[in-house]
Formats: sequence, structure tokens, C-alpha cells
Amino acid sequence: MKIKPLTILIAGPYRSGTNDDPELMQQNLYRLETTALALFRAGHIPLIGEWLALPLLKIAGSAKAGDDIYQQISYPIAHRLITKCDAVLRIGGESKGADNDVKLAHELGLPIYYKPEDIISN
Repeated sequence: MKIKPLTILIAGPYRSGTNDDPELMQQNLYRLETTALALFRAGHIPLIGEWLALPLLKIAGSAKAGDDIYQQISYPIAHRLITKCDAVLRIGGESKGADNDVKLAHELGLPIYYKPEDIISN
């Protein structure tokens, strides 16, 4: 029996702990994307809010992480994505944004996972 692919938002640190250093933010994105690849290879549809937010931030004229445009786009896009997801995977690391994603997923009654293995092994 084939498993139905789940659409899963991966929530974890992007800006947190970076002091807005672009190189550290890129390292965090790489970690999110590595997790996304594992979920994809397991047959699921991984999503990361930054995949949608970053191009929008650029075209909207955001000058730096955390500016007004960033605040208007970055977190709201993740919250809109969650409403289209089957589950959320919260990967480790301190992040208010990711914690808020988990809170919203909980309010929506979505499953919340904390280890990719818990999804991949299902």
C-alpha cells in the first residue's frame, strides 16, 4: 500500500542566533533544506517559508532582515503556508518564528513532529 505524501512545513531557525549575519542565515537555510531533501526522498512534499518569502522580500524592496517589509512578509507567509499543510516538522534550535509556527499548527489541529525520522518511518 502506497503512503499518501504529506505536505510538511519545516519550521526552524533562520534568523535566530545569527545577529542577521547573511552567512549564518544561509547556514540555517541549508540545514532546513537538508531536512527538506530527506522528507522529499521519503515521498513527502516539504515546504520552507523562506523559499517563498525570500524572492518576495527582494522584489518588495526589503533592505535587511527584520526591516518593516521583512516583518510584513516573512512570518505571514509561513502562517499562510501552514493552513495548506498536513503537518509541521519543528527542527531544533531557538526560534520565536518557528515556535509561533508550531503554536499555529497546534491551534489548527495539525500533527507536529520534532524528528524527521518520525515522519520518514511512517
